[in-house]
Amino acid sequence: MSSSSSDQVITCKAAVAWGAGEPLVIEQVQVSPPQPMEIRVKVVCTSLCRSDLTAWESQAIFPRIFGHEASGIVESVGQGVDEFKEGDHVLTLFSGECMRCRQCTSGKSNMCQVLGLERKGVMHSDQMTRFSVNGNPIYHYCAVSSFSEYTVVHSGCAVKISPTVPLEKICVLSCGVAAGLGAAWNIADVSKGSTVVIFGLGTVGLSVAQGAKLRGASRIIGVDKNPEKSEKAKAFGVTEFINLNSCNEPIQQVINRITDGGADYSFECIGDTEMITTALQSCCDGWGLTVTLGVPKVKPVISAHYGLFLTGRTLRGSMFGGWKPKSDLPSLVDMYLKKEINIDEYITHNLAFDNINEAFNLMREGKCLRCVMHMPK
Repeated sequence: MSSSSSDQVITCKAAVAWGAGEPLVIEQVQVSPPQPMEIRVKVVCTSLCRSDLTAWESQAIFPRIFGHEASGIVESVGQGVDEFKEGDHVLTLFSGECMRCRQCTSGKSNMCQVLGLERKGVMHSDQMTRFSVNGNPIYHYCAVSSFSEYTVVHSGCAVKISPTVPLEKICVLSCGVAAGLGAAWNIADVSKGSTVVIFGLGTVGLSVAQGAKLRGASRIIGVDKNPEKSEKAKAFGVTEFINLNSCNEPIQQVINRITDGGADYSFECIGDTEMITTALQSCCDGWGLTVTLGVPKVKPVISAHYGLFLTGRTLRGSMFGGWKPKSDLPSLVDMYLKKEINIDEYITHNLAFDNINEAFNLMREGKCLRCVMHMPK
């Protein structure tokens, strides 16, 4: 594309969600040029995350283009962008990093006051959308919207990667895998020889397991309703599997019994606030730490007996595993290239972009970890 392409509207294919739970429709959409401090990206591969599924089933902002785990190539840059140039390979970031706000400069947080999680379906900079169909606006998801051949993101919501990195693999690092690894390393700081229990063995839960294994945890107990996940989980470090549907007593009692008083760390990776209480009850007195990563569909309010905290348990939330998106993600990419972390095994399906509804069905039925959609060449 010539440098003048940054001034042109692009018409391309995108998967548009017109209503909650309705099949996505491949439409011809118009993608506006990047505005100041934005880049337009040609999406190469994008994967389906459970939060896309949750939002598609329940949120009220439609029509919308979902997707936030993606890899691609910069097509054009907006005014003021000097970090990226046309042809750069990038990963998109659902939560950005301006590097100037109070949160970014604190050294204590990976939250950004300027480019944090966007919930209104628009761009951070001007509260407008860059997508339209026949002149009608189509809304964004997490200011990324990667279920489109082209998308526009703020330059603070992308990170440059080496052109040697396989784009069809690394896209899954944009959210779920990084979130799980970071929860084990940055939030919980899992110690060698410890006992870990993980509720929910999807991509995030299995990434927690991989992180705990690499930290030397001696027992990693996986809890899930799907017994078919038992064997797969072993490859990521799970040492024991408990089928939630086969327990004859509350699962927290099972955990406390087999761990002599509770796990050192528990991770809630389901998105169920009642399970957060269960995870707290599955931790030991004194130092037991529960980390919650899931996004709940319903009942967002947590309820727990104060006695759990008086006895020394701690509850912590985790957004993107505590990683500063632009600053820290390159180190995870390097670890992947050095084969220090496993990413490929999370990809259970590769599909053509036109088959995106199949990916949604596979995830809804619990038959996949990550489906990677490949855009047309």
